[in-house]
Amino acid sequence: MAPPLSHPPGLNFLEEQDARPVNVDAAQYYGGPEFHSRARTYSAVVTHSFQSRPKRTPAFEEDWHLRPRRLSHDEKSTAPRRFLIDVEETIRLVLEQEDTDGDFQISITDAGPKILSLGTATSNGYKSFDIRGTYMLSNLLQELALARDHNRKRIVLDEARLTENPVDRLSRMIKNSFWHSLTRRIDGDGLEIICADPKNRTGRIQPRIYVPHGEPAMADYYRKIASEKPHLNLDVQVLPPNPDDPHFVKSLNSKPGILALAMNEVDDGRGGRTLKGIPFVVPGARFNELYNWDSYFISLGLLVDGQVQMAKGLVEHFIFEIKHYNKILNGNRSYYLARTQPPFLTDMALQIYNQLDRSDLDANRAWLKRAIQAAIKEYHTIWVAEPRMDPKTGLSRFRPDGVGIPPETEATHFTHILEPYAHKHGISVLEFSERYNAGTLKEPGLDAYFLHDRAVRESGHDTTYRLEKRCANLGTVDLQALLYKYEVDIATAIREVFDDELELEEDFPLAPFPPSVESYASAHRERSTARKQHSQEWFDRAEFRKAAIDRYCWNESKSLYFDYDTVQEKQSLYESATAYWALWAGCASEEQGWKLVSESLKKFEVLGGLVSGTEESRGKISLDRPNRQWDYPYAWPPHQIMAWVGLERYGYLEDAQRLAYRFLYMMTTAFVDFNGVVPEKFDAVRLSHLVDAEYGNQGIDFKMVPREGFGWMNAAYQVGLSFLTNHMRRAVAACTSPEVFFGRTMMGEHTAAPPSSVVNDPLGLAMENLALSTSASGALGTPPPSYSFPA
Repeated sequence: MAPPLSHPPGLNFLEEQDARPVNVDAAQYYGGPEFHSRARTYSAVVTHSFQSRPKRTPAFEEDWHLRPRRLSHDEKSTAPRRFLIDVEETIRLVLEQEDTDGDFQISITDAGPKILSLGTATSNGYKSFDIRGTYMLSNLLQELALARDHNRKRIVLDEARLTENPVDRLSRMIKNSFWHSLTRRIDGDGLEIICADPKNRTGRIQPRIYVPHGEPAMADYYRKIASEKPHLNLDVQVLPPNPDDPHFVKSLNSKPGILALAMNEVDDGRGGRTLKGIPFVVPGARFNELYNWDSYFISLGLLVDGQVQMAKGLVEHFIFEIKHYNKILNGNRSYYLARTQPPFLTDMALQIYNQLDRSDLDANRAWLKRAIQAAIKEYHTIWVAEPRMDPKTGLSRFRPDGVGIPPETEATHFTHILEPYAHKHGISVLEFSERYNAGTLKEPGLDAYFLHDRAVRESGHDTTYRLEKRCANLGTVDLQALLYKYEVDIATAIREVFDDELELEEDFPLAPFPPSVESYASAHRERSTARKQHSQEWFDRAEFRKAAIDRYCWNESKSLYFDYDTVQEKQSLYESATAYWALWAGCASEEQGWKLVSESLKKFEVLGGLVSGTEESRGKISLDRPNRQWDYPYAWPPHQIMAWVGLERYGYLEDAQRLAYRFLYMMTTAFVDFNGVVPEKFDAVRLSHLVDAEYGNQGIDFKMVPREGFGWMNAAYQVGLSFLTNHMRRAVAACTSPEVFFGRTMMGEHTAAPPSSVVNDPLGLAMENLALSTSASGALGTPPPSYSFPA
């Protein structure tokens, strides 16, 4: 009888018939016990040293195109195929053979053979199987990187992880990995990560945190952290009572820092109490802080993925910001103190409220009350207060205070603007910048330019020719729609949740209503604590704003909403996708909605979804007039999500589904062809994430495996999937072009035919973009207003 096999202790064998979870999070797949293949010839030395390595082909077999293709009648194993892999050696070989451009990614632009042989686990690595194509090889590289993260030297890898349905894989990675990687906390444990600011170009990188006035316990906490962790070199500063004074904000430009956010009091584990930061999600890439309107769309994705408490934490931070910084900040950095962004707080709070645990309704109501109270303060002191309010028209504007040159931009961003002024004074651009910021040189024309530039940044659409050099004067249709939604949401919440009366606890001035030049000229302001709020006042405000939108922004002859210039007193006829925010907010009539869909949608709909604006409105692009990232042909998640929800709200579900399909098809093909990339934005005409407008693209600079995606693009995917039917989802997973799926006839009904010069195959597009770059260098199924409030 043969002697019994002896194995090293602690080994776990994976039998061929064993069924273990495959398409799960990497922490579960690689973080558990290590498995080995069982074979009659098992040897720890052989398996660990030789047979788990990938096979190289002999030199005479390097004609890869002569390798036999797998055929449909080839013999197939009924058991799941698994591979025995040496992690480091396989990473080395994959990169050496396939990553021909050296970016640590496997994409369709790489010129490698796109084939690699791996030893099968059932044969103990003796037999091999070919891994073919960009998608499988890039997934292999990703899996190897994840295995390395979990300190695995050798793995038994299921083939199913390499061939996983791309829609399922991307959605799973967003839910289980990306959100976690984008999560930050501001406390002793999270400061090192969150204090890093890629936008800081002062040359001084000392971590600094600004604590708001009136939070002494928080200031003491951070001082204690600075003392206990001297390696942080943390500078703790307390802000004055009015931290958004523009001259004070400018004084902080030379010493930028993170702004403290909301914290909870918790047990310290030693019988005492301490503070702990409430976690939040950042956009990603160079945006490593809490952002305003990014967080709204991120929260929608979090809700789809069941992360209600994380979304709720975002609202907690916004309530804190309104209380201490007087507004929801553009971002929680010192240079954003005077600037906000498009307002979404009421819809965000109501969406979350409807998904809270119903076991404690009183606590839920108390939480919503705090959110609505904060929104009312922001509404009165920011959006309908001067200078943002134009009393003559009743339209609100993006018009933040500020002094000097915005410091968060790249060093040369304004050089072309500053050069003529520097030449006028006979000094260098650097010297002019310093003297202009110091106020020793006065240039009213430059003041006006930066007024509009700050307004563009506050609008979130930085930058676009739609808003350039005029944004602060525009009553944009998107802002009016958002504020109409604020007014309706506040009215509805007061009526349905708070028995038609709401007492405001914080004292602040209430803006006059109805707005007029005379009422705003008066110094008298009613105080917020003088009376209770009732729903009818807010419904009246909404009706007033709807009438103003119809009067100033709707263009009957063009069947579209436009921005209104409050200085020139005329519409700005730039065709923008933000016109469809009126459908999201519900301020369009049924007839206006029908015209927006039947007559104007075709102007914005292209192969990859909705472009930000029309090509005609953007105008001619040249070396002297380069493209802007919020213009044609770029597509952004906010415009897609707002349009999907708005179209569904007005009964145009098929149109919403078609647009969602287009955008998710573009995302999925990029994910498949470019190593799992999930970028900030797309060129929706060319179906490419390789864009060179302004800042380029974010979310594309990673090695081997994508770890974050990009905040609102992650959300767009999760939200968009909730619009698709099962048939659509399967077609997206198969990368079926919208032209094929919907048919060219339907395409013709909604969109203009693409120019013959436009290339639509992904490889051709990628190569064309690379060539251009080289040349240049050298679950929301119901509309948000349909809230059901618990009794």
